[in-house]
Amino acid sequence: MLAVLSGLLLWGGWPPQPSAPLSLLLFIGWVPYLLMERQLTRQGARKRRVFAYTYLFLVLWNAVTTWWVSYAELTAGIAAVVLNALLMCLPLMAFRQTKKRLGNRIGYLSLPVFWIAFEQLHLTWDLTWPWLTLGNGFEAAPQWVQWYEYTGFLGGSVWVWVVNLLLFHELLKRIPALAASTRGQENLGKNSGPDRRSIIAGPAFARGPFVIPALAILLPIGLSYLIGATYQEKGPTTEVIVVQPNLDPYVEKFEGGAKFVPYDEQLTRLLALSEQKLTPQTRLVMWPETALEESYWENTIESNPKIRRIREWLARHPGVALLTGITTIDSYPNKEAASETARYRDDLGYYDVFNTGAYFADATAPIAFYHKSRLVPGVEKVPPLLVSIVSHIDLGGTVGSVGSQAERTVYPAHPSVPALRVAPVICYESIYGDFVAKYARNGATLLSVITNDAWWHDSPGYRRLLRLGALRCIETRRDLARSANTGFTGFINQKGEITQVEPAWVPTASRGTVHLNDEVTFYARYGELIGQGTQILAVLLLLVALAVGWRKKHLAQ
Repeated sequence: MLAVLSGLLLWGGWPPQPSAPLSLLLFIGWVPYLLMERQLTRQGARKRRVFAYTYLFLVLWNAVTTWWVSYAELTAGIAAVVLNALLMCLPLMAFRQTKKRLGNRIGYLSLPVFWIAFEQLHLTWDLTWPWLTLGNGFEAAPQWVQWYEYTGFLGGSVWVWVVNLLLFHELLKRIPALAASTRGQENLGKNSGPDRRSIIAGPAFARGPFVIPALAILLPIGLSYLIGATYQEKGPTTEVIVVQPNLDPYVEKFEGGAKFVPYDEQLTRLLALSEQKLTPQTRLVMWPETALEESYWENTIESNPKIRRIREWLARHPGVALLTGITTIDSYPNKEAASETARYRDDLGYYDVFNTGAYFADATAPIAFYHKSRLVPGVEKVPPLLVSIVSHIDLGGTVGSVGSQAERTVYPAHPSVPALRVAPVICYESIYGDFVAKYARNGATLLSVITNDAWWHDSPGYRRLLRLGALRCIETRRDLARSANTGFTGFINQKGEITQVEPAWVPTASRGTVHLNDEVTFYARYGELIGQGTQILAVLLLLVALAVGWRKKHLAQ
């Protein structure tokens, strides 16, 4: 019951319809798990049993929160739930071993260290899957986390753990049955002290029940409202148009679909929607991810008839730049020059396929390319050992390993708008705080998100992706313009407030005025200090725990 309760409470923090009050459930979601783990330890349960209940909790949390992945592919949805829950067991098992060897106080304090170190790892490796990063859980309550400009979203993960541990400690103090002396793994002798004092030592002034946990919730929220109330949008303004063509990726968007819309007609729709909103003040038009889907060779792209149509349209609207999603191909002269993801064909040689953002600064300037770099695991990025297992799975987008780039490209400013330096963020990349912050560090003054949310149908998936963009705005203090094939198209300001949003599932476009801020926040300047710090602490804790375990075993012999 405790395992199921924890899973459901944490799911409540990510409700199907975004709700700030329900985000409060994140502050109690881990308490049933902590009680469950304590009860199993008191019973002297075997590792296998503890693991089984831990995995039950985690697989339930994953299943009820990210089930919508299965809309794109049922097998992929099941694999994501099963494997991610398994990976999440690692920091929790490390916590148990640390508590066993180093006592309750250090053991419980190690829990957020191990968990956040795992979250940091989950942001960077090949199997990255940060949908359940705790700090991202405040996507529906950006007004509570205006201080993310200093800490980033992992600061929210710290906040969640601090409150959960304080509540757990209060329960041990207030309920005698829970604070009873333990045996087995937790009964570590006179140096460990009574259970109710061995987790977190509260200050003497805290006499009332749950005063400290309440303050731990309210004070950061109060600070956030104060920051939000005094913050003013920064930078000069410009006008941007974001387009939503609304092409169903299952039947309309791609060749072979039952109701396939020819690519020439798709381009006509994009141009027409753009034209409807265009004014003399417009300086940027955005089309969504893979708006131009046919594979374009980058070295011969200018000869393509559709590119010529775009050039002609831009020539009729001087001063307007265009950012569009596109699928591109680039070749390599030989095997030695090829990337790790390069493919080979006898007639083509070595080449890479890219999910690309293409930027036309004007009718004649060379196209600036950005290759999507945070790739969807199992689809756009397949670890070599897993190729044979997951190469048939479709999570939406281009199937198979695609190319990427190491640097965060910021598109150059046009002479008519020197302050407009666009960060091209493609779909899944908007989940990653430090990744997006690097654009601001590289000089971006506007965040642009181009995406194709229709892979997930009408589900929490595309709603979450919209809200996660709000957190990136706070972390960087940048406005965000969002163009979706369908989903939500609109604008978010520097405080994470959604200022305009078009309805999903209709062809439309939206015109908005954005601020172009060039100031760099503390978080954008210094990066993920919390994640990197916890990884160092986690390694040190594990080494100390192993050394203590080895010493006890040696003395026992």
